[in-house]
Amino acid sequence: MHRREFIARAGATLLHGGLIGSQAAIKPPKADACITAAYYFGNFHVDPRNEEAHGKGWTEWNLVKAATPRFAGHHQPKVPQWGYADEATPEAFRQKIDAASQHGVDALIFDWYWYEDGPFLNGALGKGYLMAPNNRDVRFALMWANHDWIDLHPAKLDSPGKVQFHGGISRKAFDTMCERVVQLFQHPSYLKLDGEPYFSIYELFRFIEGMGGVSQAALALDALRQKARAAGFPGVHINAVTWGVKLLPGETEVQNLPQLLKQLRIDSTTSYVWIHHAQLSQEFQTEYEDVRRQYEKYRDKASDDLGCMYFPNVTVGWDASPRTCQTDNFRVSGYPFTSVVVNNSPQAFADALRSAKKFAVEHLPAGKRLVTLNSWNEWTEGSYLEPDMDHGTAYLDAVHEVFGSS
Repeated sequence: MHRREFIARAGATLLHGGLIGSQAAIKPPKADACITAAYYFGNFHVDPRNEEAHGKGWTEWNLVKAATPRFAGHHQPKVPQWGYADEATPEAFRQKIDAASQHGVDALIFDWYWYEDGPFLNGALGKGYLMAPNNRDVRFALMWANHDWIDLHPAKLDSPGKVQFHGGISRKAFDTMCERVVQLFQHPSYLKLDGEPYFSIYELFRFIEGMGGVSQAALALDALRQKARAAGFPGVHINAVTWGVKLLPGETEVQNLPQLLKQLRIDSTTSYVWIHHAQLSQEFQTEYEDVRRQYEKYRDKASDDLGCMYFPNVTVGWDASPRTCQTDNFRVSGYPFTSVVVNNSPQAFADALRSAKKFAVEHLPAGKRLVTLNSWNEWTEGSYLEPDMDHGTAYLDAVHEVFGSS
């Protein structure tokens, strides 16, 4: 029996409409059972908005293929072992789900885009994962990636880039978006904590800005909860990525971050990637262990500082150079011209996974021991679990080594 059924039986992620299998046949999970959820960035399929900006047939694979070494000892390009697959196909996602399931990855959290005029980059989920015949084997959830979409494909040195789509959306657009969100909640494989669908917001401050203030944002989230209850759920588990937990300039409704999270009734927080909490070197390379040390210092205080449950994160690596214009001379500057994280070996990653598991067991209640992973496929940021021609499945093997027997 697959580990996900054990966790579901414990109430961590009750599947809407009933449990899988007979109650008598399901064993309780181990005391240190955790839910591993890898972020999924869906820009490796053709989307009409990208075609308008970059030409017919463009995907972010173009940047992966074009990447070159930017300094001595820099290893680029990265070559996917599975080839440059179209993620918006059931066949491609069947392979991804099989690999995730076999290596202890319980869920994929999709970076899910919805702007004022509607969805963007939804093909990986809608045409890939949801159409794959084995999608019951790995759960999924949404992280509303509500940041400004800036043209960094590729980025010119020291250029701010053009904002193509603004992240702050109106209440009307948000309500329309939530209709689709609640539809997705009802899929049998949607990730739930204590029966509540997990919904994460990347930039909480941007959401508040679009709603017109904290009070209006709180009302909008209450409306989402009401929609979920009308669909038969006890509520929504709303998570905030701490990168976006900020007070707006001139904010008068709340005085601090714990008060902000409380007013919005945020259930938990987590991180997307370690570098949000670490200072990278001004040299070409930064040691993985240095970034880990800085992140874990943040992690260990996050819950107390925010007054909210915090789910630990483990990051595979960091190298955003494929998103830089390859004809520009590379120097450490603003994103994506950042220092590259080095010595992020599978073994170093496994050690970080053990640390995150220990943190989750010691600080989180059973059934809510979620560990987020960056990421399944951030190829152009150098942080991916998918197998490549250098390491094969070694990073996935590390997840299985630490979590696969939970």
